[in-house]
Amino acid sequence: MNVGNFTGKCAFRYTNHFLNLRGRTANINRILCVRVPDRHTSFISGRDVNCASHKLVNLPKCLNAIPPVIHYHSLDNRRKILSNELNESRTYLVHKRNGRFAANFINNLPPKTHPYLRLMRADRPIGAWLLFWPCGWSIAMAADPGCLPDLKMLTLFGMGAFVMRGAGCTINDMWDKDIDKKVERTKSRPLASGQLTQWDALVFLAGQLSVGLAILLQLNWYSVFLGASSLGLVIVYPLMKRVTYWPQVVLGMTFNWGALLGWSAVRGECDWAVCLPLYCSGICWTIIYDTIYAHQDKADDLLLGIKSTALKFRNNTKLYLSMFGTGMMGGLITCGLAVGQTWPYYGALGLVSAHIMNQLYSLDIDNPNDCAQKFISNHNVGLLLFAGIVLGNLYKEKKQKKSHQVEGPSAGQIQSQQVLLT
Repeated sequence: MNVGNFTGKCAFRYTNHFLNLRGRTANINRILCVRVPDRHTSFISGRDVNCASHKLVNLPKCLNAIPPVIHYHSLDNRRKILSNELNESRTYLVHKRNGRFAANFINNLPPKTHPYLRLMRADRPIGAWLLFWPCGWSIAMAADPGCLPDLKMLTLFGMGAFVMRGAGCTINDMWDKDIDKKVERTKSRPLASGQLTQWDALVFLAGQLSVGLAILLQLNWYSVFLGASSLGLVIVYPLMKRVTYWPQVVLGMTFNWGALLGWSAVRGECDWAVCLPLYCSGICWTIIYDTIYAHQDKADDLLLGIKSTALKFRNNTKLYLSMFGTGMMGGLITCGLAVGQTWPYYGALGLVSAHIMNQLYSLDIDNPNDCAQKFISNHNVGLLLFAGIVLGNLYKEKKQKKSHQVEGPSAGQIQSQQVLLT
C-alpha cells in the first residue's frame, strides 16, 4: 500500500510504521506530514523534507490490509495538529496528577518496592475506585431504610477492590508482557521493561490473591463462593482482546461482580430483581469508560492485532456509547423501582446522565490526553450515584414515617371508638 504524491492540504498520521522516506527506512514512533503547497515541502516531526512529486510513504506488505488513516486539515490548523502530537506523551502526566497522593506515598517507600507497586498500579488508584463503586452501590442499596451503609462492609470491599485490582493488573501484564514492549504507553511497565521477571510477578500475584482470599473469608459462605467464582473472569479477560472486539464486555462482567457480591454480603443472598439490573448497568458503564480508555492505544492495537470496542466502533463511538449510556440509566431506574428508592436517588441519576452526556459530547477520540481525562472523570460518576443511593435510602425512612402517621388513627377517632364501646 503506497501513499503517493500530496495534493492539496492534508495530514497523514501513523504510529510505529516502518517508513521509506526517499530511500531511507526509519522506525519512527510518531510521524506527522503536513503539505505546504507554496513551499513544496512537508513537515515531518519538525524537519523539512523535500517531497515535490515524490512518493513519501511506503508501508510493508504485511500492512496492505490496513487502510490509511487520513485526516484533512487546513494549513491554519498545522500548529494545532503539531501540538496534538504531544498529547499521548502527556497521558502519563494526567494519571500522575490525578494520583498525586498515591505517587507521593509510593516515593517515600523503599525503592525495591516501587516495581511491585507499579505492577499493581498502586500509583494509579482510579482503577481501584472503578472496581469499588459497584460494590459500594450494592452495599448501600442493601442497607435498611433510614440507615447508612455498613461501614465494615465498605471497608472490607474497599481493601478487596485495591488488592484484587492489583492482582488483575499483574495477571494482565504477565499475559501481555511481549505486547506491552511494543506500545509506547506501556513499554515502561515493570515486566515489559525488565525490572521484574515473570517469576517475581507470579510470587507477588500469589501474595495478592492470598490477601484477597483472607478478605473474602470475612463474608458469609454464600458470598465466599460467589466471590471465588469471579476468579475465572479475572484470568480470562486479558486473553479476550486477542479473540474478540468486545473484551470490554468481559471486563465489565469482571469489574462489576461486586454489584452482586455487595448485596449478598449484607443480606445473605442475592435479590436478583435488584442485583441483576444493577450488574447490567455496571457492565454498560464499564463499556463506556473502557472504550474511551482504549482509544488511547488504538493505533498501536491496530498494528499489533489487538482488538477492542474502540476499533470496533471507530468514528461511531459516540453513537454506540450513547446507546450503552441509555442501557445503564434504564438498569439503574429498574433497580431503584425494585428497592423503592426515593427522589434523591432519581435526582442523582439525572446528574449521572448529564455527566455521561457531557463526556460523550466533548470527547475527542483522537486525543489521548482528552481520553485519559474523560476516563478518570468516571470516578465522579461512581461517587454521584453512591451519594444518591445513600440519600435516597435515608429519605425513604422519613417518607415511611410520614405515611404511617397519615394512615394511623387520630386521637379523636380513638376517643369516639372508646365511647361507642362503653
